[in-house]
Amino acid sequence: MTVEEPTSLIEVNSFVANLPVTDVRSLFNQATIQYQSSNLGHGFMNFPVPEFIKEAAAGIIQADEFNQYAPPRGVPRLRRALAKDYSPKIGRELDPEKEIIITAGANEGLLSIMHSFCKPGDEVIMFEPYFDAYVSHIKMLNATPVYCPLRINPSTDCSKPYSSSDYYIDISELRSKVSPRTKMMILNSPHNPFGKIFSREELREIGQVAIENNILIVSDEVYDRVVFSPNQLVRVNSIPELWDRTITVYSGGKSFGITGWRIGWVVGPQKLMRYVTGAHAEMVYCANAPLQEAVGLAFEQAESNGFFTKQLAKYTRLCHKLMDAFDRVGLPYVIPQGGIFLLVDTSKVRIPAHLEFPEEIASRGETYKMCYFITRDIGVTAIPATEFYSSKHAYLAQNILRFAFCKTDDIIDEAAERLQKLTQYIMD
Repeated sequence: MTVEEPTSLIEVNSFVANLPVTDVRSLFNQATIQYQSSNLGHGFMNFPVPEFIKEAAAGIIQADEFNQYAPPRGVPRLRRALAKDYSPKIGRELDPEKEIIITAGANEGLLSIMHSFCKPGDEVIMFEPYFDAYVSHIKMLNATPVYCPLRINPSTDCSKPYSSSDYYIDISELRSKVSPRTKMMILNSPHNPFGKIFSREELREIGQVAIENNILIVSDEVYDRVVFSPNQLVRVNSIPELWDRTITVYSGGKSFGITGWRIGWVVGPQKLMRYVTGAHAEMVYCANAPLQEAVGLAFEQAESNGFFTKQLAKYTRLCHKLMDAFDRVGLPYVIPQGGIFLLVDTSKVRIPAHLEFPEEIASRGETYKMCYFITRDIGVTAIPATEFYSSKHAYLAQNILRFAFCKTDDIIDEAAERLQKLTQYIMD
């Protein structure tokens, strides 16, 4: 008797069934190990977590007060710390009981928001390039992603390094994406991967479209602690007319370099947050209780020990090291206003014609080939920026690679040295 596989008897969710066998990060992480390349692909921090943060977690676990379930909204200490920190930043007094919840990472916060407000057939506008999890969350709810690409200023000289501020949203194009089914739009500032920070004028224009069409704004601000001088982050929820329709997502992992802790938070008006809290409670009930308390204590200590100022100085130094490496190679890049990524245009690099590529790389296009070539033959791992575009607009990122500089100095220095080998493959 033949025993059938369970999936031959049970219908699989169509979205999950069509996921690629190997996602882009796993694909290039495997290549990194195989070719022992410097990994600037995955945007996780590899430097040690500061002692005061680790000591906070260890002490709280040992004290045994927070080793059971936390309230779904999150532990009071962290919510109070966040209200104190963010209230002056957004220009309004946040209520830690009603306007802030702690989530199992920013990603779960995004998913809780979408479960709260999206239903099958709804449309969600995203600005390309986008964080790839947005699409997954939308499609799993049988809603529809609608793509509106960032455009480059026509006067920008892309043959040399240029600012991320040169990218903009064409408001007429945005208006053309709106339909009676549009439920929300997702903004990301500082932007992953461009590093763009939207200006107040840009946010007001985008916000006006949302007001006119009763669209919810979800603002992804997970890199709000990495804003390079002299730039200033304008927060969507700081614009008075947009507060009532904006929910903002933040990341403890990105803020403190503790991505494995999976602690995030969501901020918004009570009339919206009551639903997000409900969805969050139904999915995970609560985030990790002792680590919530530890992040709350870390916020209190960071206020006096200058942690965020020191961390920003470190990111600034690492970013400049990587930009200097590409200056020496002679490849143009997007100068980020914030965030932890550098986008580099590799159009001038010529891959030797005799090189062969695995089918899983060759089948995904020229930018994947370029990324694989640089991983294998140059010894530095990046991610193809086409991964963050819809198929319709992927041409906008042809031969553009994303490099993460949230790494220790030795990794950045090693990568910078290896990248100099690219000069022998450059054709002007």
